[in-house]
Amino acid sequence: MRAELNAKEDDLRRSIERLTAPAAEGAPIGFGKRIGEGTTQAIQQMADASSAQALSATLDAVLRAQAKLADGSYGNCDVCGEPIGEDRLEFRPWSTRCIEHA
Repeated sequence: MRAELNAKEDDLRRSIERLTAPAAEGAPIGFGKRIGEGTTQAIQQMADASSAQALSATLDAVLRAQAKLADGSYGNCDVCGEPIGEDRLEFRPWSTRCIEHA
């Protein structure tokens, strides 16, 4: 499980870095009266920022699951302390809450 969580963390960090990379120097970015390359670029950056935000939330969950693995509480719900279902952990190994509290 540790290796799977570490791989997920690495993948998320790479994706976030790619999505949040600054625009190429000299690239036209902005909204104007006409739709052009700059407008398209600005819209793409907004979409990328939104995606990066969602990936950051998943990264936080992965880091929490890694901490739980280290302290021996992995597989138990953060809210009620009851075991998280095996199917849920298989589908989403970074789950820190049972279905009822997700």
